Amino acid sequence: MSPSMLMMWISFAGMFALILAIGLILLSRYKLSGFLAGFVAFLAYIFLIVGGLIIAFVVLRGPTA
Repeated sequence: MSPSMLMMWISFAGMFALILAIGLILLSRYKLSGFLAGFVAFLAYIFLIVGGLIIAFVVLRGPTA
């Protein structure tokens, strides 16, 4: 697999983590309550941080070809 294709798949993983974070934050705020809401929100913020770091890595790495 070429480096460009690998970076594409890594960026897709980052975007998926960010979309998952959005969904989990909305779920924890509007549908859940108590400890479960806090746990889901914590997970969402972890996905947000990881997704942001992945996207920053892809963007700052620059072009591959």
